[in-house]
Amino acid sequence: MKIYSTLQIGDFHLNHCEDYFLIENPGTDRTLMAVMDGCTMARDSYFVSTLVARILRKICITQGYQELYRPGATTPSLEEQLKQILAELMHHLKQLQSQLLLEQKDLLTTLILFLADKKQNNGFILAIGDGLISVNGTVTVFDQDNKPDYLGFHLHENFNTWYDSLHQKVLVEHIHDVSIATDGIMLFQPIHDAANTETDPMDFLLHDLHFNEYEDMLDRKLKTLEHLHGLKPADDIAVVRVIYS
Repeated sequence: MKIYSTLQIGDFHLNHCEDYFLIENPGTDRTLMAVMDGCTMARDSYFVSTLVARILRKICITQGYQELYRPGATTPSLEEQLKQILAELMHHLKQLQSQLLLEQKDLLTTLILFLADKKQNNGFILAIGDGLISVNGTVTVFDQDNKPDYLGFHLHENFNTWYDSLHQKVLVEHIHDVSIATDGIMLFQPIHDAANTETDPMDFLLHDLHFNEYEDMLDRKLKTLEHLHGLKPADDIAVVRVIYS
């Protein structure tokens, strides 16, 4: 299983990239991938998207150690483990909100989580807020119809009730070529008059296999889109792509 990733600031943003991504192992056979997109209209959104990644990394490392020290323990289902990870994330965010005197507008980020089992070749995806996934060639766009959803809206809700209300969940029975991305992937724009606007940047990034022999495949694709096709993302973009062969 090969995992590729990229992160790039969009032309609409001058100072900070408000997206972020994470790839971390919460155990021997499983990998957690995540993309975050901070709300531009909030405050210092680059902070919360990065903070969420750091908390998720801590949770994964902790779960990895627990697996080592509890050999023979029952392995939870992918959704059960993802729900546990999300519950811990919300708990830590709530604690940090109190400790750092953060307001709701400091904690507005979307989140797409993808927990993959390398041994079983399956996975589970959960999206909170806007974003996009591609599962073996089928693209699903999560769009909140101008009423975006963010983690910061739900910190003080009952977790189980809130989780049960989430409907942007996808079980991936066989991983062949799966990607998760922030919605910036849909906002490429020409940067000069000779730009090749017939090129589909989303298809090129999520489905095309050029450069797949390189670890920085997606970075190379972004450079190709810019320098050969004259296309750059207008909004920040974070992508994680998994190819199983």
